[in-house]
Amino acid sequence: MALQISATNPEHPALLLELPWHLPLEEWPEEYLVPLPRGISRHVVRYARAGDEVIAVKELAERPALREYQLLRDLDRIGIPAVDPLAVVTGRLDASGAPLESVLVTRHLGGSMPYRSMFETTMRPATMHRLMDALAVLLVRLHLAGFAWGDCSLSNTLFRRDAGAYAAYLVDAETGDLHPRLSDGQREYDLDLARVNISGELLDLEASGALHPSVDPIEFGMEICARYRSLWDELTRTSVYPAGKYHYIERRIRRLNDLGFDVAEMQIEHASNGDTVSFVPKVVDAGHHQRQLLRLTGLDTEENQARRLLNDLESWMATQDDYAPGDPLGARPEVLAHRWVREVFRPTVRAVPPELRGAMDPAEIYHQLLEHRWYMSERAQQDIGIEAVVEDYITNILPKARKTLQPTAD
Repeated sequence: MALQISATNPEHPALLLELPWHLPLEEWPEEYLVPLPRGISRHVVRYARAGDEVIAVKELAERPALREYQLLRDLDRIGIPAVDPLAVVTGRLDASGAPLESVLVTRHLGGSMPYRSMFETTMRPATMHRLMDALAVLLVRLHLAGFAWGDCSLSNTLFRRDAGAYAAYLVDAETGDLHPRLSDGQREYDLDLARVNISGELLDLEASGALHPSVDPIEFGMEICARYRSLWDELTRTSVYPAGKYHYIERRIRRLNDLGFDVAEMQIEHASNGDTVSFVPKVVDAGHHQRQLLRLTGLDTEENQARRLLNDLESWMATQDDYAPGDPLGARPEVLAHRWVREVFRPTVRAVPPELRGAMDPAEIYHQLLEHRWYMSERAQQDIGIEAVVEDYITNILPKARKTLQPTAD
């Protein structure tokens, strides 16, 4: 069988042909590899460079490789946070003509970290809670989309900083299945697997001395269940309100927006006696603030980053002379938003030298600067200008932060 590359983009096959597919992945020369932290995997995984891109290459049998490739494409189509599938390479032969395993190629997720690299310095319990929050949100989003993961764990997840929190991305879809709708039994099975896997992973870290002494692996395994069920209930439960109290429905929708979700479809029913109204979200889409920021500014960020940037944008808008909500003669929000990007956001981010940014993307840098401005203003008991904030951040904060940042390719 000849070497075959099935790719999502016509540019990728030409770039991928330059890689040494005639060698087992474990034997790839250093000149092709990129030194990035890797998580635990049942397969051989390597990071390599293909043109200007950093890719993750995973060795596995042909059928599961093709199946996972298709599942990742399906997840991308429905907007689930997961690694981006680029290609499947089959028909590999070594120098003697013996067959080699196929490989799945995905794009490296810039700024991401496997959980083990995050524990190289002892992680505080508060950070652990944020990881559980991120993983619970990911699992709920998967289940709302009808995807049964089959192996939810910290090892099969990558984490990115998201304005003081984390965003979780699915890495391994090999055991997953996509359905029109999941039963309660399928969801509970996934959740039970998550509990067992997470507790086991934390027990392993505890044995190696990498876990904070106050972190109980069993309790944190149970925590993912509690956080998942709380979020699932908020997103799917039926609310019953007195007839005529329609603002209660608006309040429920605003609460879902605050959680980062939009109600794309809903069901409202009047009781037969006319005394009550039942409301249930039928289709809930994550990314409320992301979509709002993208529409206004063209900036594509994580959800919490978007929330923080929107708050800053609204505060800035209020200071502009042509900001007049409801006045047809005032500037449109989109015009003001693009002015904010041009005059505030971009110059502020560019003031931080690229070589000092580490794994942080522009939205995360801006969030960090906003946080630092708040702390500096609190200490000084007066507003501090952004120029002074940037200078102090570069001098006093970044050198300390860079010691904890993992090397990441953009």
